[in-house]
Amino acid sequence: MPTVTHKLAMGSAAASIGTLLPLLLFPGAAHADELPGTQNPPGTTGPKGNASDDGTLSATAGGVVFDRSKNGSGGSVGPVTSTTSWTPPPCWYAPKYTPEQLQKQMEPIWEAGSTGSGWDSEQRNRYVNGEPYKDFNKDKTGEGYFWDAYVDEDYPPGWNECEEPPFWVDEGDPPPADIENAVTPEILAQLAYAEIQVPGTEVTLAPEGTTKVNLPTWAWLDGADFKPVSVTASVPVLDIEATTTAVPVSLKIDPGTEDAETYPASGECEINNGRIGEPYAKGKADETPPCGVKYLRSSGDGSYPLTATVTWEISWVGTGVDAEQPLPDGEFGAEQDVIVQEIQAVNR
Repeated sequence: MPTVTHKLAMGSAAASIGTLLPLLLFPGAAHADELPGTQNPPGTTGPKGNASDDGTLSATAGGVVFDRSKNGSGGSVGPVTSTTSWTPPPCWYAPKYTPEQLQKQMEPIWEAGSTGSGWDSEQRNRYVNGEPYKDFNKDKTGEGYFWDAYVDEDYPPGWNECEEPPFWVDEGDPPPADIENAVTPEILAQLAYAEIQVPGTEVTLAPEGTTKVNLPTWAWLDGADFKPVSVTASVPVLDIEATTTAVPVSLKIDPGTEDAETYPASGECEINNGRIGEPYAKGKADETPPCGVKYLRSSGDGSYPLTATVTWEISWVGTGVDAEQPLPDGEFGAEQDVIVQEIQAVNR
């Protein structure tokens, strides 16, 4: 995981408390008192950016919970990468604090004086003195939450893209219309996209490992491994969720050299009934493989880096959205070495 470097302007009232507090108070994950309804169901875990060292979710008012029980599994799985320039959001807003929790977080910072008197004064006015919140909105305890930013630490540039300070939302009301990336089922679907794990793509070849110049080499993947996978993301305190599903649709073969031909010519093998390519069987030596490659030149003392990449069609459904909605296709590939030898002829 990339390292996130946080640069905070101590005089800025726009700095996100959710970003600031872990740095000032807790060297690890940010913590708050746990609320009813925020515990993770069995088989689920919390967002990567809010997990402690032992993998448990730090308690917050409304962090995203991921159910990965239908995700890809095994030692060779990996994340899909969008086939376009689109990426999941690097940060989002969701419920984070009750009035008492926000008070518990803020007051030690003000007492320490480490953020500067100007910033402290602005924050006291905002959350205590009625501009716009009085006494942390404690008269509304149980009627809503302070929302704040959550940051996906896999996106180093994104930590400061959600710069709104914590804001109050009454229970049952939508967040202010001018707040971008406020959590919705669509945002949850995009976050679930980033959690998708799919099987590895090392193909089985025949001949295996070493092949011959001008000899069609069959390629296939174990169809049992390539079935739809899905991840569900939810915010329990808002009672919203979205499930993002990835379905394999094609396998792309890149021989690793221009001195090769692929089957089919496009190098893209369609997936039929969950099967990618066709296993070689005795008696098929003279047939053209439905998925494979033919090398036209020896690899000499080395090998060619054949890359097999599976494309996954991705869509989502969620709270209030029953019809599947598209997300950009994703892909995941792997490289393997192929030795190609000249066919030796014996003259008598």
